[in-house]
Amino acid sequence: QVQLVESGGGSVQAGGSLRLSCAYSAASEYTRSRYCMGWFRQAPGKEREGVVAFYPRGGTSVYANSVKGRFTISQDNAKNTLYLQMNSLKPEDTAVYYCAAGSSFCVLDRSQYNYWGQGTQVNVSS
Repeated sequence: QVQLVESGGGSVQAGGSLRLSCAYSAASEYTRSRYCMGWFRQAPGKEREGVVAFYPRGGTSVYANSVKGRFTISQDNAKNTLYLQMNSLKPEDTAVYYCAAGSSFCVLDRSQYNYWGQGTQVNVSS
């Protein structure tokens, strides 16, 4: 069992930055260290899409092409927190952002994730 709580969303003008946080907890250190963590987003009227998939144990990550070079994922193991630094934001980045955890393949496919946070809203104005 994994619990996820996102925070850090808000409103910003195009070109600005935001940092999202995802506080996570798991039943055991074994579970926490072996789950893939991901950030997804869903804009109004659109499907939920993967932003970045991150395997904490190996430190590897996969980014969606739309955010490469602008978004960076990181973690603070001491705080059990995952971060998504978002720079050079664009209006098309406007969406609800979700943190997710999964025990299957670490890819940008929402079907591979078992646990989801409640989401945090990001609004980017032009």
